[in-house]
Formats: sequence, C-alpha cells, structure tokens
Amino acid sequence: MSAVTTPARQDTGGTSAKTLNRIVIYGLLALFALFYLMPLFVMLVTSFKTMDEIQNGNMLALPRAPTFEPWLKAWGETCVGLTCAGIKGYFWNSIKMVVPAVLISTLLGALNGYVLTKWRFRGHTLVFGLMLFACFIPFQSVLLPMATILGSLSRFGVTLQNATGFSFGLGNPTVNLVFVHVVYGLGFTTLFFRNYYEAFPTELIKAAQVDGASFFQIFRRIMLPNSMPIFVVTVIYQFTNIWNDFLFASAYAGTGDAMPMTVALNNVVNTSTGVVEYNVNMAAAMIAALPTLLVYVVAGRYFVRGLMAGAVKG
Repeated sequence: MSAVTTPARQDTGGTSAKTLNRIVIYGLLALFALFYLMPLFVMLVTSFKTMDEIQNGNMLALPRAPTFEPWLKAWGETCVGLTCAGIKGYFWNSIKMVVPAVLISTLLGALNGYVLTKWRFRGHTLVFGLMLFACFIPFQSVLLPMATILGSLSRFGVTLQNATGFSFGLGNPTVNLVFVHVVYGLGFTTLFFRNYYEAFPTELIKAAQVDGASFFQIFRRIMLPNSMPIFVVTVIYQFTNIWNDFLFASAYAGTGDAMPMTVALNNVVNTSTGVVEYNVNMAAAMIAALPTLLVYVVAGRYFVRGLMAGAVKG
C-alpha cells in the first residue's frame, strides 16, 4: 500500500517545493524592484506637487492637487547658472550631440566587425585585441590626451576658416563631444558587431563574391539587413551612455550655451539664488531621463534578444 502512495507523495512534495521557490524568487524580485523604483516614484510625484505641499507633506504621498507648473518652469523658465531660460536649449544640445555620435559609432562598429570577421587580414586578432583593450581604459585617463587632440583640431579649424571660410565645425563644443564619444565608443560597438558577425554564415559572403558583389555591396545588401538585432543593442547602449555622460560633457563643454543636458541639470540643482524649488528640480531631472526611458520602452524587448543572437554559432 505504501509503495503505491509513495510516488504521489513525492509529486506533492516536489510541487510544494517548486511553489515555495517561486514565491521566494518573485517576492525577492518584487522587493528589489520596489527598492529600485522608489527614487523614480519620489521624483515623479514631487514634480507634480506645489512647494507648500512638499514642505508640509510626506514625500511618498501622492500630490493632492497635481500641477504641471514645475514641468513648464523647468522647461522654459528655471535658472541654469545665471541664465533663466529653462533647460530646453540644453535638451536640444544633447539631441544634436547624441544622434550623430550614436549613428557614426554604430556604423563604424558594424564596418569594423564586418572586416574583422569576413575580410580577415594578417594581424586582425591583434587589432581586435587592441580595440577590446580600449574598452577598459577609464574615462579619467583620457581627459588630458583628448583635450590636447581637441585643441589641435580647434587650431586646424581656425586655419581652415582662414583659408576656405569654413571650419567644418572643428572646435565647436558639440562637434568635439561627438568626436570624443565616437572614438571612445568604437571599441564597444566593434566588439558587439564582431561577436554578432562571427556567427553569420561565411558561405553567403563567398557566394556574393562569386556573383561579383563588391566589399560595400556585400556590406550594404547582405550584412546590414541581417543586423537589426545587434543594431538595436548597440543603439540602446550607446544612446544611454552618451546621453547620461557627465564627465566628458563637463570637461569639454561645461560652460556657455553649448552645454549638454547633464551639465545643465547639475547647474539647475546647484543654483544658489533664491529658494530651492524641489519640484522644479525633480521635473528637470525627469525631463532629462525621458529620452533614455523612451528608448528602453520602445526597443527594450529587443535588447536581450539582440545580445543573445550572436552568442551561439551555427
């Protein structure tokens, strides 16, 4: 009799253990998510409160009379240093910096990955190793060398301006930041595309070569159309890093009207004139965070899929 009932008891015990494990796992995940999202919740609810409610209420409480006035003031009226014209101009400065930097670094990374996997040359492993090593160089260690290079480019831009009437943006703070982020991000983008293209069938490349396709024809008609997953990964990674960068932005464009959003936000929070308006500061921080949040909401589900697409060859 006991021999008949033992399997059922084992099944019941196994089911109970699985249920308990799930409860523990999901409970911990919910706790970590709550802990992680708490600052975002405080920022969001504070940005819709009046100053009287902030000073007299609970920071975790929902706003009694929600208002968009802090958001409007942060966008068009708040003081960034001594200039009280809001953060809208600096927001567009970041857009003008991020978009070309992401596109250029992504395309160059794709081209590098294509060359290092499908058009290998003597020493390609050494070249890839050096580019991989560049990924581990700290930001702080390149500040002075990069400043020297940017100074040389600025002087060359002045020479071009005198000779041709055009400087081609050399010496412009936004162009400088685009150059810095393209150079520093090239190691990462090359790594992403190289690993992805390593799993791409080489037979397709050879077949295209037999049909007379050139280097760039293969890249444009075969490689790029099949690279959408890793493109999404690279764009999300680069966009997030460049948009949130503060060190390079403060070092090479830390003053004047060309400041990116992160530097302007720091100046808003540290403004010492008048009363500290926490609701306006929180609204400005939320505006600064919206682009990266939007990118993750729109393309986040493709991020892990793109990372795993080149993980297994074959």
